[in-house]
Amino acid sequence: MSNSLTVCVDASIVVRFALSQEDAAIKQLWKSWFAREVRLVAPTLLYYEVTNGLYQQQKGGLLSPEFVCAALEVVLAFPVELVGDPALHRRARELAARYNLSATYDAHYLALAERMGIDLYTADGCLVNALRPFKIDWVKLAIG
Repeated sequence: MSNSLTVCVDASIVVRFALSQEDAAIKQLWKSWFAREVRLVAPTLLYYEVTNGLYQQQKGGLLSPEFVCAALEVVLAFPVELVGDPALHRRARELAARYNLSATYDAHYLALAERMGIDLYTADGCLVNALRPFKIDWVKLAIG
C-alpha cells in the first residue's frame, strides 16, 4: 500500500521477535523500523494474542516461566499504537468471510491495514498463502 512510515504488525511477527532476538533477519527488520521511526499499529487484540502465544510455549514446556515473563516485558515496551472500534470488528468479520479465514483474529489486522492504506507484516505463512489467490500484495511475509 502507500504509507511507508506506518506499518501494521500482527502477533506472529511480534512473538517471533520476542522469541528470536538473535535471529539476524528478524532483528534487522525491527532495527530498521526503529531507526526509520516507523509508526507501528495493531488492533487492540495484539497483546492478548502475544500473551497467549508465549503462555502456550510455556505450557508446552518449550519456554521457562522466567523467559516468558521477560519476553512479555520486552513486547509490552514496544511502541505499538493500538486501534479498536466497532467498525474495525465489523470489517474484520466481512474480510474473514470474503477470504474464507477460519477465525476473525487475522482479519482484524487486515481490516486495520486496509483502512489505513498500509502494509501488514506477519510471520504467518499460512495467512499469506490463504490470501495469495486474492492477489493481496500489501500483506508481507516478514521473514521466510
